[in-house]
Amino acid sequence: MTIEQTPLEDCFVINEKVNGDGRGYFIETYNQRDFKAATGLDIEFVQDNQSRSSKGVLRGLHMQNGNSAQAKLVRVVEGAVLDIAVDLRKNSPSFGKHFGIELTADNHKQFFVPAGFAHGFIVLSEYATFLYKVDKFYQPGNEVGIIYNDIDLNIDWRLKPNEIRLSEKDKSLGTFADYLTSI
Repeated sequence: MTIEQTPLEDCFVINEKVNGDGRGYFIETYNQRDFKAATGLDIEFVQDNQSRSSKGVLRGLHMQNGNSAQAKLVRVVEGAVLDIAVDLRKNSPSFGKHFGIELTADNHKQFFVPAGFAHGFIVLSEYATFLYKVDKFYQPGNEVGIIYNDIDLNIDWRLKPNEIRLSEKDKSLGTFADYLTSI
């Protein structure tokens, strides 16, 4: 495993070793001991989630706040997504900044998103299957979010606005300015 620090504090790209031959490949996708040694973070994941979405589906930007804030380890096993993390930790040197990475079934990259970050992704391929581990259980009353096209964050989602498909819930998320007034 190799770990790349992103421009966001405590947010990492993880490259796992792919062992392959003519039969296929094997990847150890998570090892708590190695993760802790490489990052210094002692994370205990409690739940695995999976979603499958078609091209243009954008899920996010979401986070759990307070004691429900979740760290996530995300990856793609089918297709390709642009994955985005936004640092919403008030005292962080990277507060209000975002980072994006393309995760694909072929590049086998994983993305560690710490607690206190908003997270979202958009499907770039015909379909994508997205997997993520979280270290806290979901609490419906503690979810907050920021609208994907917030002018202050200015995230390039790579697709044209008319190609983006949102849930009704994600269409009604507030702005980054709204979030700032709530903290």
